[in-house]
Amino acid sequence: MASESNFKSHFIISELNNNWDDFKSVLSAISQQQYLWKPAPDKWCLLEIVCHLLDEEREDFKARLHHVLTNPDLPLPPIDPVNWVTARDYMKQDYSLILKLFLEERKKSLKWLNSLVDPDFKKAHHHPKFGAMSGELFLSNWLAHDYLHLRQIIKLKYDYLKFQTGQDLKYAGEW
Repeated sequence: MASESNFKSHFIISELNNNWDDFKSVLSAISQQQYLWKPAPDKWCLLEIVCHLLDEEREDFKARLHHVLTNPDLPLPPIDPVNWVTARDYMKQDYSLILKLFLEERKKSLKWLNSLVDPDFKKAHHHPKFGAMSGELFLSNWLAHDYLHLRQIIKLKYDYLKFQTGQDLKYAGEW
């Protein structure tokens, strides 16, 4: 079973690496008007998404995976992604700088993940509310988080196109 777990972790790490290119591609060369645009007041803009991605990269997935691999019996480091949006004033951040920092942080994450020698991703922290939270769980959810935000970014760009052009986009296909 160790080889199956090893295969899964290599697949996930490879996908996290591929997503670096995807994030760079969909988030680069964006105008201020586009990265600040929101489809509704309660929705995030691209700037808020990029700030969130940076914070999650630093303080959630990598930090918590490291924690589970090294100190699974200790409480997980606290996070508060919902409140970070206002507490860290995402809307006043420099989009280009935050994107650069996120991409650099992902490279650091990948370097760390690739440096691990025979990690035991089965190790788990036993959370009082969520139960066993293994390294596999954090690693898999890290990739799932990427996919969710890539989908969110593409949808936001699609909605912005519709907003800017005022065109019916059904000819392109159904969303």
